[in-house]
Amino acid sequence: MSKKYTIGLLQLAFSNDTNDNLKKTLSWVEQAAKRGANVICLPELYRSQYFCQKEDSSLFDLAETIPGPSTISFQKAAADLNVSIVVPLFEKRAPGVYHNSAVIIDAGGEILGTYRKMHIPDDPSYYEKYYFTPGDLGFKSFQTKFGKIGTLICWDQWYPEGARLTSLQGAEVLFYPTAIGWHPAEKERYGSAQKDSWITIQRSHAIANGVYVASANRIGLEKPISDSDGIQFWGSSFICDPQGVFIAQASEDKEEILLAEVDLKHLETIRRNWPFLRDRRIDAYGDITKRFID
Repeated sequence: MSKKYTIGLLQLAFSNDTNDNLKKTLSWVEQAAKRGANVICLPELYRSQYFCQKEDSSLFDLAETIPGPSTISFQKAAADLNVSIVVPLFEKRAPGVYHNSAVIIDAGGEILGTYRKMHIPDDPSYYEKYYFTPGDLGFKSFQTKFGKIGTLICWDQWYPEGARLTSLQGAEVLFYPTAIGWHPAEKERYGSAQKDSWITIQRSHAIANGVYVASANRIGLEKPISDSDGIQFWGSSFICDPQGVFIAQASEDKEEILLAEVDLKHLETIRRNWPFLRDRRIDAYGDITKRFID
């Protein structure tokens, strides 16, 4: 297996037409592959606009099975283009049981597995607990043709435990497909700090675990409720190395393909000099499984 491979992130805007979103994203995957990407990650819930801004039972109709339209289409693309693809989607597992998931498809077109989002938020305009059952597959890494990757999803990005447990399974890259943005009325006062916090916590996962981190966000103002401000997604997708150094970063408002090289020799050099995994006191961490230490 090569010591180097190229990862690609798609930063896109999405419409209300699920079929158009599928066709558009397939086209962008093809562009990324032609530009040299080996492993390509889509934004969270790529097939629709971010529907969790309201609670509406009819929106469960957006969900799809695995396998289903997304996986079948991207399996063909992966095989044709010789790339591995992280496909985040709204999974219909069974009647009344739905997940926010990511399917990992390898370069031969086979499905390597599924990750189901473990941490489910419930904030104003992010009413995900209404739609998504918490993940029950645990934290996972996947051996692709090009390298070993881990996938987490959006709200997972705030939790060092998830990043650590995925990294301990040998993941060289942590992918975070994401849908995050500003409440427009709050942007002027809080926007800068909010986005900086989002970037900082993910860079810290790269540093603490000695891995690459790649976060793919969407862009655009999405306003599914006419009398609301909607969410202005802030883009700013990025890839950083095991020292947290930016090696690719997108704008706040343009559709883009981000490409960056994963260099396993560099990863090992960083871990030899910053041996955080070596010095973990696993004998002293038992209380980490408690909600709070009273």
